[in-house]
Amino acid sequence: MEYTILVVDDDEDLCKILGKRLELMGYIVHTATCGRDAITVFRDIKPRIVLMDFMLPDINGLDLLKQMKREIPDTEVIIITGQADMELAIKSFQCDATDFVTKPLCRGNLEHALARAAQKILVRRRLQEYAENKSMREMVINELVNDDVLVIGADYRIMDINVSMLNKLGVTREAVIGRFCYEITHHQNIPCSGEDHPCPLIQSFSTKKPCQTTHVHLDKGKREIYYSISCYPTFENGQVTGAIELSRDITNELNNQKSLLQQSKLASIGLLAAGVAHEINNPLTTILTTALLIQEDIDPENPMYKELGIIASETLRCRKIVTALLDFARKNEPIKKEHNLKELIDEVVLLTRKQAAFKDVSVESECADDIGSIQMDKGQLQQALINLILNGIDSTDSGGKVMVCARIGPDSKDAEIEIRDTGKGIPREDLDKIFDPFYSNKKNGTGLGLAITSGIITQHDGIINVSSQLGQGSKFTIRLPLHQDISNGF
Repeated sequence: MEYTILVVDDDEDLCKILGKRLELMGYIVHTATCGRDAITVFRDIKPRIVLMDFMLPDINGLDLLKQMKREIPDTEVIIITGQADMELAIKSFQCDATDFVTKPLCRGNLEHALARAAQKILVRRRLQEYAENKSMREMVINELVNDDVLVIGADYRIMDINVSMLNKLGVTREAVIGRFCYEITHHQNIPCSGEDHPCPLIQSFSTKKPCQTTHVHLDKGKREIYYSISCYPTFENGQVTGAIELSRDITNELNNQKSLLQQSKLASIGLLAAGVAHEINNPLTTILTTALLIQEDIDPENPMYKELGIIASETLRCRKIVTALLDFARKNEPIKKEHNLKELIDEVVLLTRKQAAFKDVSVESECADDIGSIQMDKGQLQQALINLILNGIDSTDSGGKVMVCARIGPDSKDAEIEIRDTGKGIPREDLDKIFDPFYSNKKNGTGLGLAITSGIITQHDGIINVSSQLGQGSKFTIRLPLHQDISNGF
């Protein structure tokens, strides 16, 4: 289907290249290189889809997205950026962005985002076409969309629900119809509110227009689940009588974006490390040697003796960072063989217990009997688990505990490893940063341990997540596929 697309990016060459590619795909393309021109063209052509860079010379893409959505709410806006983080991705979805893709744009990601935009346009058209036709409503909610769907009255009571959502909730239609929507979906006795659970129905009822938001839920394991929620008001005799609400789990999409962003950061810092680390190491060695030689030739009572000791110790600290940087840059592809996961965990626990004993911290393990073997690079995965356990030990006070658990994941396709401690915890605002290179809350940390760990897990086709509460400890969860192709790396 032919749609008009507006491409907004301050890189003129990218606009031209992307424009030609989109024209070959059958789209009518217009371009703009700044926010001012973009809004002018937007008002003139009223595009169905906008591909927009976040970093523009005169406005940030998020503000431009909000402005476009205020003027034409049905516009599908895809954010494209090379300088992004998870917080921006979440905010983009909260502002009703259709998708969020990172540069360099690969054909598959772009086509996937455009296909999603086209699907949303089709769904919206069908919903608007049949919203007032009660006889067609069942077909709309059960056949034309794949999302979870509720038909909600102006009093927040559920009038209808599709099969997909009934199956996920594990309830019958009779048990849901007539109940309040917030009672069924959020298990509370008042309408949704707050930053994590804004109520889209309120806005949809007041504006008489479609609206969208993002909700953050917690699953049984206290992990965050993100839902994109869209509301389309229904009318009778010109009056709003309710809304059709579509909910879509976008957690995997955000996790995929998080993985791509992390890989981009790791690749950039790896290139920097490879080019600089050796050059830094040589003068550091010279400084250290010179300081130690001078220190040997002077009286220990000389004031310079202590200062030379400080120079030597700080130089050694710099060399430690450079060594970690070189380890980080030298990313060897994993050589995967079949190893027993329980045996690996028993080994890393044994290796870390002595260090834990110095702090009077216990390290224990608990592995399910059916965990079996997985394809892994034993040395790399051992390094990753030891990093996480040592971090837990470091953050835990005397008398505390670090626990390593392994089991089959909920979908029976993954092995799930948890490393949890009873330490001081991580501030919520820092959780998205801890896997970034050089981020550390340790006094003498290099900030590369968790970045290396994340890279190892990614190279094993796995994912790693963290949850934490201040004063109660942290939990790192690793999921590794039980059946992998035994190829060396990617």
